[in-house]
Amino acid sequence: MKPKIQRHGEILSLVRRHQFMSVDELAAALDVTPQTIRRDIRELEEAGSLKRHHGGASSGGNLPEGLPANRQIQCQNEKNAIARLIAEHIPDESSLFVSIGTTMEAVASELVRRRGSLRIITNNIHVASIVSARTDYTVIITSGVVRPLDGGITGVATVDFINQFKVDYAVMSTHGVESDGSLLDYDYKEVSVMQAMIANARVRFLGVDHSKFRSNALVRLGDITAFDKVFTDRLPDTVMQKMLKEAGVECLIADAV
Repeated sequence: MKPKIQRHGEILSLVRRHQFMSVDELAAALDVTPQTIRRDIRELEEAGSLKRHHGGASSGGNLPEGLPANRQIQCQNEKNAIARLIAEHIPDESSLFVSIGTTMEAVASELVRRRGSLRIITNNIHVASIVSARTDYTVIITSGVVRPLDGGITGVATVDFINQFKVDYAVMSTHGVESDGSLLDYDYKEVSVMQAMIANARVRFLGVDHSKFRSNALVRLGDITAFDKVFTDRLPDTVMQKMLKEAGVECLIADAV
């Protein structure tokens, strides 16, 4: 583990850069436990260096709109709309990978309502719980280490497990999309799992709400042009639209109203 003074400096740098960082994001970025991050945040707040919030920390003052720990709730309508649209493009009797994230949990709920006889491989224990309600589904959960805050399963064992399969669809999300098309996340172990899913799927779907196009992170997952379809709730800017069109990637807009 890094010395505390170095760790505190990196936490402050990340929080100031992003305005708000969740405990989970900081733990992944610094490769320490959430418990360590909570202690660090408490000490930094006592020193007046940042402001502690439920689930994370900000650089101080009022939290900017869209950045608090409940931001997933603020975008839930958009995520649900994206999930409905993705489910429309998954045929019955398909095999698919489903990755980590609240958007993917929304996708799982829509699949249960709309699609039959699916074979689902996931590293998300919440997704597995949702889809296991269907008796006509085959649900496989990967091996690996479970992250306590979001139920994600990652690690070398997870990658090895994924590499044993070849499926029809990979359905995933990511933390941020850079203007050059780079897909970014915080946890390099999670990124390795998603890269394995991409490599072992015949068709690749990316579901990202509009906030992801304004967000960034530390670890590069790949490029948005590696996907066959991108599902979002608002039309991206003209540069991104051109990039997707030239790469032959279909961009589908969900109606979140």
